[in-house]
Order: sequence, then structure tokens, then C-alpha cells
Amino acid sequence: MSRLASAETGLVSARIALGVFFFFEGWDKLPWVSNPDELTSILNHWSEGTSSLSKWYIEHIARPGALIFARLVFFGEVLAGLALIGGFWTRTTATITLLMVLNIHLAHDTLLHSSFLSRGDGLPVLGGFMALAIGGKRLPLSLTKRK
Repeated sequence: MSRLASAETGLVSARIALGVFFFFEGWDKLPWVSNPDELTSILNHWSEGTSSLSKWYIEHIARPGALIFARLVFFGEVLAGLALIGGFWTRTTATITLLMVLNIHLAHDTLLHSSFLSRGDGLPVLGGFMALAIGGKRLPLSLTKRK
């Protein structure tokens, strides 16, 4: 197997694995669509004893927008998962999903702690999305046409 084919195989594997992960992360949030108070409850819990940056973010951005964000998170994660599984706009999807993950970790106050480096939904996920955002163009097994 050539080096290029090997790298593509690795990126396709990461793309599909992250897609499945995100699809099910989103699917778990299906109740948020009809009951956004579930997100508000989580945000209230996260705002207790958190850093001033995360507390400000939750109080001024996340909680006031919880009605909209509850639905956006569900649809965003499910659709991002499906797009990654199918290889549809991989680089764009990976970039947007990377920003979504950063947003969630900022609100949860895990982004600026050393424990972020060892969390399975932290650095490994961000690293995978960065790899796809950089090298995910025209991968095999993609719905997007290869040239």
C-alpha cells in the first residue's frame, strides 16, 4: 500500500469513527428538541463553581440561547455525524464540528484544565477533527466527488 493510500485509509477511518461518535452523541440529545429545559438544567449545573470565563459564557450566551441551542446541538451533532460517515463536505463539517466541540468544552470549563488532555471527548476528538479539516479533501468512500 502506498504512503498516500495509507494516510487516506487512516483519515477515512477517523472520519467514520468520529461520525459514528457524533451521531450518537447527538442522538442522546433528542429529548432536548421537545424539552430545551434539559439543556438549561445542565448549564445551571456547569455554572456552579466554574471559572469566571465559563460562568460569563453560560450566563450571557448559552443560557439565554438555550431554547435555540438545544435544537441546534441535537441537529448539528446528528447531521455532522451523518456527513462524516458519508464523507460529505468532510473538511467543512470537521471545521464546524471542531468549533462546536470547543464551544461545549468552554461552557463545561474543561478546555483550560490539564484533565482536558486525557479526556476521551477532548483532545483526541479535537485532534481528529483538525486532521480531517486539514487533510480530509477528496477521501475515498466519500459522497463528494473525487477529481
